[in-house]
Amino acid sequence: MAKLIECVPNISEGRREEVIEACVKAVSTVPGVVFLNKSSDPDHNRTVLTLVGNPEGLKQAIINLYETAVAKIDLRNHQGEHPRMGAVDVVPFIPLQEVTTEECVLLAKEVAEEVARRFDIPVFLYEDAAASLDRKNLAAIRKGQFEGMAEKMKNPQWKPDFGPNQPHPSAGVTAIGARFFLVAYNVQLGTADLKIADTIAKSVRAISGGLSNVKAMGVFLEDRQIAQVSMNLVNYKKTPIYRIQELVKAEAKRWGVPVIGSEIIGLVPQEALLDSAAYYLQIENYHPSLILENQVAEAAHE
Repeated sequence: MAKLIECVPNISEGRREEVIEACVKAVSTVPGVVFLNKSSDPDHNRTVLTLVGNPEGLKQAIINLYETAVAKIDLRNHQGEHPRMGAVDVVPFIPLQEVTTEECVLLAKEVAEEVARRFDIPVFLYEDAAASLDRKNLAAIRKGQFEGMAEKMKNPQWKPDFGPNQPHPSAGVTAIGARFFLVAYNVQLGTADLKIADTIAKSVRAISGGLSNVKAMGVFLEDRQIAQVSMNLVNYKKTPIYRIQELVKAEAKRWGVPVIGSEIIGLVPQEALLDSAAYYLQIENYHPSLILENQVAEAAHE
């Protein structure tokens, strides 16, 4: 079986379709790479791309992406609800097939070195590729965002792993790393009150005493005039989606606010949704082997 890695780069553009399409074209025309999905949000002003491929192809695709994004995205003119520090904000590599986490870490370091050299952009390694614990968490690296990064980087603690000691004038800085599957999951609330969303986010996120493996923040969706709890679920196996959903609903109920919907940004492992389906259907004998498609796939490989 061939080596396959998933890559989910996030770019700081969710409104200008011509820029988004140029970035998609940059990553989708490389041999050995298959473009799977794009998810753009104008309120967040951010696009998440999903592609899979072999290490060599992904390295070229990501270099192409930086070349396009640096030319077309200027963070000095960028506003959006989602925190950001770079034109290409973050690039994670996730092992899919016949690839180890260590190989993804090696790829992340190779790409980071090349990005810094070619585009003069400071690069921080994060998650499994991080050189120290204080850089493992992406939120810690991004704190201060584009506007505060120049001052932050004067501190020797925040010297980048690759590249110059000051942000690129328009493209900022970037984070490249290796990690487990991340599920970007948002819950929409039946209120326009951002303070309620912020309070719920604080209740559910790990850093403030909520659920492990959950990062969360409140967001106001201008186009729908509602508030949202925007979350990153960094390990759906240990903290499943249904548990997070139920806690958000319980916290919202305290404020007399209904949950009116949810959304997934990018792609999600099948297992993450099936576990939630089994929970809500109360299937007593649930096991992945009950799924027809799983049995067919297993038989095909025998």
